[in-house]
Amino acid sequence: MGAMRSIKTKRRSRDLDQIHADLRSPKHLAEHTDAKPAEDLPGLGRWYCVECAKWFESENSMEQHTRGKPHKRRLRALKEEPYNQKEADAAIGLRTDNGSRKPSKLTAIEEQAATLNLDMDSDG
Repeated sequence: MGAMRSIKTKRRSRDLDQIHADLRSPKHLAEHTDAKPAEDLPGLGRWYCVECAKWFESENSMEQHTRGKPHKRRLRALKEEPYNQKEADAAIGLRTDNGSRKPSKLTAIEEQAATLNLDMDSDG
């Protein structure tokens, strides 16, 4: 079981939100690509697919990759914007607007009815 877990983490690729950040900011991409020395990378770090976050041995293998199904699936997934924290909070019902809420007319009528009922009970 332990060997299987190490294989899964070894082949782990970058998440979609990290790739979105790479596409938006060249600085973010440079931090990722410069993290490893070129001698340790396939093809001495010359061929890199930004969308899939993969290194390739040769230009030919990168061209084959860009024509392949996994690359096209990744492009389709990257067309959607990643969720942000504000959207996640809204999905679970947390409000970000801390302004005062106006009472609805229904609650005002219910309050009046409740006070009238109390007044009638105290008279009787």
